[in-house]
Amino acid sequence: MTIGVMTPKGNVGAHVLRMLVQAGERPRALLRDPATLDEFAAPYVDAARIDAWDLSTVLEATRGLSSVFWVSPTATDGDPVEAHSIAAANIRSAVVEHGIGKVVFQSSVGAEKRHGVGEIDGLAATELELEASGAAVTHLRCGYFFTNLLMDAESIRGGTLATAMDIGHAMPWVAPVDIAVVATARLLSNAWTGRHVQAVHGPEDLSFMQVAGILSGTLGRRVEAQQLSDEDVRSSLHQMGMEGEQIRAIVMMAAGIRDDFVPENPRSYATTTPTTLRSWAGQHLSG
Repeated sequence: MTIGVMTPKGNVGAHVLRMLVQAGERPRALLRDPATLDEFAAPYVDAARIDAWDLSTVLEATRGLSSVFWVSPTATDGDPVEAHSIAAANIRSAVVEHGIGKVVFQSSVGAEKRHGVGEIDGLAATELELEASGAAVTHLRCGYFFTNLLMDAESIRGGTLATAMDIGHAMPWVAPVDIAVVATARLLSNAWTGRHVQAVHGPEDLSFMQVAGILSGTLGRRVEAQQLSDEDVRSSLHQMGMEGEQIRAIVMMAAGIRDDFVPENPRSYATTTPTTLRSWAGQHLSG
């Protein structure tokens, strides 16, 4: 059994790679530059070059795999939704050509809407391509990553947690390592076939106001949630050098989950994971 791991240096993929090694597997790390793989991991894994938007490299990197953990990368130089669609078609072709039997896909809460959720629309398209491949597929509908807070770490330490999401609306927040645990368990299990949706919701639903309160206690200084408008976000992204479809993909991602959205997958024993925001923030944001 050879298991491929996409984004093996990422927030989730790095944990999946390590857990597979610890389970006795020799996984194949799929990354743009194999030379950048952590030398500490190198003796335990194989590595293959892959460009998710180049079919020839996708086919070559996935040859001989029995299963794969697939993460669709975000394009930073074009339309992110279109880029996800290209990558989705490529991995579908690889699954079909090589007869890959099992795919665990890192999707997102909101993909069930299929349209109107910005970049998440690209993940929805990937779900559909994988389902059409004939492989057994599990879509991990993940909540809001704790690690997204790291992008605003300076502002948070300055006392402000700003977002275009409804700051009073609670939603699932999850630690990437907990997503990796679920992904690894699915990759190693022989107990499932067909199509599955496995939500990964973290320990509890939290609003941004509640998150700000948790961060205040953890950091020992007051943090307040600030409500941004979509136009605020557009202006900020434009000042950062983004344009057109890149801006739209980000703005609509927040708007699509914020406005008139009820998740398809309710919280349950099977979707709840243990790592708390308080413990994660104490390790990654304090100091």
